[in-house]
Amino acid sequence: MTTVVVPFAGPDGKTRLDAPRHTRRELSLAMLGDVVASAVAVGRTLVVTPDEEGATLARDIGAEPVADPGGGQGPAVQAALAGVDGRVLVVNADLPCAVPADLRALDRAIPDGGVVLVEALDGTTNALGLASPALFRPEYGPDSASRFLALDVETVSVAVPNLAEDVDTMADLERLQVRCGPRTKACLVGISS
Repeated sequence: MTTVVVPFAGPDGKTRLDAPRHTRRELSLAMLGDVVASAVAVGRTLVVTPDEEGATLARDIGAEPVADPGGGQGPAVQAALAGVDGRVLVVNADLPCAVPADLRALDRAIPDGGVVLVEALDGTTNALGLASPALFRPEYGPDSASRFLALDVETVSVAVPNLAEDVDTMADLERLQVRCGPRTKACLVGISS
């Protein structure tokens, strides 16, 4: 069975969203809820976060919260992977268009003994599929997709549009609004009213 790891920094991870802090918080939690709802339909889901509301939301949807040790996305994912066996998907929390079929497609694309990734439009990495947790390397940040592709194991990049289009700005949300999950759509309606 595949395990899905969703790192969630909380609203402080979405500082480029040009909105008041409470709006960023609502949007961040709504996007997390949509991603986690898709993930729990695929397999055991671990949400690694320092954010208590994010942990409660994850638990309410059926995921298991994991304490974030601090230090960024790489250490967060490593903390979630401790004790996990088998195939793993790592899916960012700012992918509100993700549906279970997208995650299953990512899972099917994992090469034997290797890694699959979905590159964001800006060259960062939005999602990973690992044949084993031992294959994870904390390569996040600018141009991370090229660093993941340079790993010394078979690594492939796949195009999964709902996983490639993440939300960094309000313009991203406006562009993706029609495809967003129900929590994000409801949040956007509430903000615009």
